[in-house]
Amino acid sequence: MGSRSKIKLAYIAGFLDGDGSLMLQLKKRSDSKRAIRFMTTICFYQDTRHEKTLYWIQEVLGIGYISNRNDGMTELRINGYKQIGNILKSLIPHIRFKKLQAHALILACEILSNTKFSKLTKKQLIKLIDLILVIQSENYVTKRKKTKSELYKILHLTP
Repeated sequence: MGSRSKIKLAYIAGFLDGDGSLMLQLKKRSDSKRAIRFMTTICFYQDTRHEKTLYWIQEVLGIGYISNRNDGMTELRINGYKQIGNILKSLIPHIRFKKLQAHALILACEILSNTKFSKLTKKQLIKLIDLILVIQSENYVTKRKKTKSELYKILHLTP
């Protein structure tokens, strides 16, 4: 990888540290009998007046979708276990403030990209819950976070 590529990745990592978030969530789904799924997300936020930066990040990473929110903010969202894992592995040397979350999300992506949901063991599900808790404890969130017992209940596990 050339020095220009490293500089671009360092810039993106800095942007993520300041104006981004890393998420590992359990989401409801209506299109299968499971009714839930794990979702991994990297999200970058920017005032809509300065959204060009998000298009540049999208171009450099070659993935993601951009949407304008009603509150004057624009966001670039990236989903997908393998994609998130690969992106974070390339950014991790440059991440400073969200390193704990990045390592946790990389581990979750490895588990989720290598095993179908229906084949996840109890041990893997418990590990994923622990990783959700690590990531959400480091995130600033306006909505109430799910507790460990709530997550266990959703996955039909007993603590």
